[in-house]
Amino acid sequence: MSSAHHIKYALLSVSDKRHIEGFAQQLIQQGFSLLSTGGTAALLRQANIEVRDVADYTGFPEMMDGRVKTLNPKIHGGILARRDNPQDLASMVEHGIERIDLVCVNLYPFREAVAQKDCSIADAIENIDIGGPCMVRASAKNHQFVSIVVDPNDYDMVIHALQNDTLDEHKRRGLAVKAFAHTAAYDGAIANHFSALNNDGSKRAFPDIFTRQFIKTADELRYGENPHQAGAFYADAEDPVVSLADCKVLQGKALSYNNIADADAAFACVRDFSDNAAVIVKHANPCGVAVSGTQAEVYERARAADSTSAFGGIAAFNQPLEAEAAKLIAQTFMEVIIAPGYSDDALTALSAKKNLRVLLAPSTAAVQGGLEFKRVSGGLLVQERDDHILTREMCKVVTKRQPSEEEWADMMFAWSVAKHVKSNAIVFAKGGVTLGVGAGQMNRINSTNIAVEHGGKAIQGSAVASDAFFPFRDGVDALAKAGATAVIQPGGSMRDEEVVAAADEHGLTMIYTGIRHFRH
Repeated sequence: MSSAHHIKYALLSVSDKRHIEGFAQQLIQQGFSLLSTGGTAALLRQANIEVRDVADYTGFPEMMDGRVKTLNPKIHGGILARRDNPQDLASMVEHGIERIDLVCVNLYPFREAVAQKDCSIADAIENIDIGGPCMVRASAKNHQFVSIVVDPNDYDMVIHALQNDTLDEHKRRGLAVKAFAHTAAYDGAIANHFSALNNDGSKRAFPDIFTRQFIKTADELRYGENPHQAGAFYADAEDPVVSLADCKVLQGKALSYNNIADADAAFACVRDFSDNAAVIVKHANPCGVAVSGTQAEVYERARAADSTSAFGGIAAFNQPLEAEAAKLIAQTFMEVIIAPGYSDDALTALSAKKNLRVLLAPSTAAVQGGLEFKRVSGGLLVQERDDHILTREMCKVVTKRQPSEEEWADMMFAWSVAKHVKSNAIVFAKGGVTLGVGAGQMNRINSTNIAVEHGGKAIQGSAVASDAFFPFRDGVDALAKAGATAVIQPGGSMRDEEVVAAADEHGLTMIYTGIRHFRH
């Protein structure tokens, strides 16, 4: 006897009606009789698909504005009955309950409803599905006998399995896991929404109860940051921003924990540039960034900015990778390449490096919105993603000397890079390329000294960005001594007048942004 079960009734009641007509037609071809409700039943009838109303089957009409439709023993008994339990089967016969062996249900669009600015508490409440989750959970609980389908993307798999008599318990368990995740995410969204409401109905930025769903996108990694630590990669199911989790691996070894962390940093940085850009990251910090020119020129300039650190780094591009740039990459040791496309010749050139991970990004559009998380002992820090993009109109020149056009361009570029450098961040740049990057030091002077050491004589005539204000004039003195001529910083120190006076003494031009970019 086959391990697959034999379908008698299928119940279809969906909010996401994509492809439901085709799925229903194929189910009938596989011997189903269909039960349905409300809008789903009407849609199926419009497609000339034979369907029986749940109300007709149960003998109870839909009532209370549709709040009560499927909450009935003839529905849940047909789903929950254990087909190998004589008492369950006897109860079905006694009460006229038919077997419902496949349930296709997804839930009211609660997230979409509450995302509307004019959504009231009453509107939110009406978009809380009750019968749907009950059917989904009942079906998933009884997956030994019942198939639960919550995702239109699974329709083809289910039909193929039915056609080949392979819709076995293993496949049904996989569908059940997805179903439990579906209802868990739904309940989490409801809890998040209502726990963020004030008494007057206004909404706070962060709920009192925070629930988020993450989905493992790859099996356990070889290890975590170090070989003695286990690790895995999970995608944020609710993040609206295209992320590293959406990238497709075209070539190379499996990504490691550190590869993913560094690739994420490179991907985030390169997206902030509209001109042709290349970003090379090592240990989560940009070590070389360049913009403007051919892609091969941009990559070569970014790599040469700190060739020592670039060895074994992560390179990200905001334009499809061309063959000439790919040939240069193939001449050096890189761990990961990210780009929004690859020419055939570029892929051929990269294929010479068999272990090089090549990632295809679906989009390199600048990040807008979303949340960031940081795990700390006993809790979770949550903040809005830093998606601020600076424009010249937001800046204020605070020194006697005004910036030249070249200095403006260099400062804006350096500022965009500094946003992605660990604090305390100091970035020297000139002509669309970083010259020296100081990152993650306990004081700004140490970051400056590191950046100057990297940049050497090339720093002469450069611009420098500081991710936060200078608390004392000594930072400006050090920048001037190194050869910088322009400084961009947030401002806001108690000693701003002293700092600006130091800039004037050295003949520097300085602008305030009014915003900082701490990155810990």
